[in-house]
Amino acid sequence: MKNLSSLKIGESGVIKKLHGEGAVRRRIMDMGITKGTTVSIVKVAPLGDPLEINVRGYELSLRKSDAEFIEII
Repeated sequence: MKNLSSLKIGESGVIKKLHGEGAVRRRIMDMGITKGTTVSIVKVAPLGDPLEINVRGYELSLRKSDAEFIEII
């Protein structure tokens, strides 16, 4: 399984599945991160957390722990 947190700067992928449950999954979906959406890594903080991603035409900061719930192709 490849997850969003494993991508490097400039790489992109398509969301295959969201793992997790409850409030975490709901919060991720509310940000526009849903199955079939293309995401790309724009920046990574110096210590590796958070990640800045581009999704649906806007920039979004996402914790690395949350990015691990997002499976990509």
